Amino acid sequence: MASRSDTKTRILDAAEKLFAERGFSETSLRLITSKAEVNLASVNYHFGSKKELIRAVLARYLDVFMPLATDELKQLKAEKQHIPLEQVFSVLVNPLLELNKLRPDGTTLFLQLLGRGYIESQGHLRWFITTHYGEHLSFFVDAVSESVPEIPKADMFWRLHFTLGTIVFTMASADALMEIAAADFNEQNDIEAVIRKVIPYMAAGVNAPQLTA
Repeated sequence: MASRSDTKTRILDAAEKLFAERGFSETSLRLITSKAEVNLASVNYHFGSKKELIRAVLARYLDVFMPLATDELKQLKAEKQHIPLEQVFSVLVNPLLELNKLRPDGTTLFLQLLGRGYIESQGHLRWFITTHYGEHLSFFVDAVSESVPEIPKADMFWRLHFTLGTIVFTMASADALMEIAAADFNEQNDIEAVIRKVIPYMAAGVNAPQLTA
């Protein structure tokens, strides 16, 4: 008989795959229980609600990613007085790749799930992330702002969200993009290569000259 921890893990594993593929709104608890081969009472026992299950799925990744990213950024700040913007973004690469050790294709799954949370009406998830990981987020945003202090805060808000949109699209289309690059340009890429390709683009976008009236 499966232990409680095994059952909980099966539910999380099934839910994350379905959430990433179908989205949060389009994935029912019945679909999750069917894939995990558990009953609805098990989901209610371990998580209480679908919202709590969504948060638990993200927390598995965020609990690993956020501290690692902050630690790497702190180390870089200790070594350099001014960090170029591209380096600030590059700090995220290794913590993202560590998620592949947590779960197969963990890096891609995490970014797809994060994107789902912003694309869909999941205000509770944004609240959860800012409440539980706000210190890490603020540390990263401050580092970005310190790299380009000439960008006003309001503009920085928009630019960082445009950046998130770029990541979401890239990760959602990563497999197709790698296939196209292989067929058309004879390029062989993996997720790390895709992430490293997008970093200079993101840094240039955040640091783009402001339009004057």
